[in-house]
Amino acid sequence: MNGSAPRPGLRDWAVDIGLFLLAAAYGVLMASMRLEAPSPPPRWLFNLDQLTGALGCAALWLRRRRPVELALVLVALSAFSELVAGAMLVALFTVAVHRPPRTTTAVFALSLLAALGYVVLRPEPGTPDHLLLLLGVVIQGAAVGWGLFIHHRRRLVLSLRDRAARAEVEAHLRAEQAQLHARERIAREIHDVLGHRLSLLSVHAGALEYHPDAPAEDVARAAKVIRESAHQALQDLREVIGVLRAPVGELPQPTLADVRQLVAESGRAGMRVDLSEELTGAVPDRVGRTAYRIVQEALTNARKHAPGAEVRVRVAGAPGRGVTVEVCNDAPAPAASDATSAPPPAVPAPGATSASPPAPPALAPVPGAVSTPGARPGQGLVGLAERVALADGRLEHGPAAAGGWRLSAWLPWPP
Repeated sequence: MNGSAPRPGLRDWAVDIGLFLLAAAYGVLMASMRLEAPSPPPRWLFNLDQLTGALGCAALWLRRRRPVELALVLVALSAFSELVAGAMLVALFTVAVHRPPRTTTAVFALSLLAALGYVVLRPEPGTPDHLLLLLGVVIQGAAVGWGLFIHHRRRLVLSLRDRAARAEVEAHLRAEQAQLHARERIAREIHDVLGHRLSLLSVHAGALEYHPDAPAEDVARAAKVIRESAHQALQDLREVIGVLRAPVGELPQPTLADVRQLVAESGRAGMRVDLSEELTGAVPDRVGRTAYRIVQEALTNARKHAPGAEVRVRVAGAPGRGVTVEVCNDAPAPAASDATSAPPPAVPAPGATSASPPAPPALAPVPGAVSTPGARPGQGLVGLAERVALADGRLEHGPAAAGGWRLSAWLPWPP
């Protein structure tokens, strides 16, 4: 592609022809008036004026390519030529339309000096010089003012178009950002909903693999827990997918009251969990959901990284003081040397309601499931930190002084 200007369209041709005819008509009118004047100018000066006016009108076809240069030449000629004034006005108008206002102001100032020179060089008999100069200033100012109006109007239209284009792009970006936030929220919900259930399946399946010679009653109980956990995980997944397919709706959200059930499920999975609740009043739904997710993520991590360790869950708070959620687990139990040295099973009797069942574990934890202390947090803790930040709370987690792991969060509870 070359850098040449685009070819003028039909409208541009119509404007150019109209301005050319207007400048020519102005020159013809002034020439006829000069011939009918009582004291016409000398013949040589009149012929030179006619030639200058004709050349000036012909030069207007270059106004789109060289508007400033053409205007400067015609302004200089207008200092002595009367018939080139029409072409000079068209050139001033063109500069005002197509060039910045600063350039237009400079050219307009030169045209005023040329008007003053014309009054000095060719005074009109019977007409005061100041009136002749004022007439020239008014006509030239009208041409420049009209051109500036069109210039600013075009800039306004371009600005509005650019603003509309930017608004469309920003709306597209906002829609993409909203979709990204929605996907992140859905991923967080699926992680929270399914991570807990799948970790139960992993623990029991691994225990069955590690203890193939376990008593048939313990194997049946572990298989029942696996079946129930798998069924519940499928139910949770159906709820999430159902909400995604619906035109509107919210993902299924738990409350703080569901923490007891969460702890009971962990107890049936063989964990030793001690729950302590010290709450005064009804916890707001948003705070309760966040507290539930904190406990859920902490229990899931304890089950994966510290199997066999005792876990202590404490939820306390009151209006105005906030809600404190603290989950601590001891250091993971050392792996047994063989199956006979593993701790006894811990699957409670059906219908048990205690958060920490007295019955020993049904199957021992799988050796080698211990994480390294001080390891970097996974995506679950990252999502949990985002949840707590959205609730204007604080989250702390790390190795405990006496060994193990500690996760603590504070959430605001308005009075």
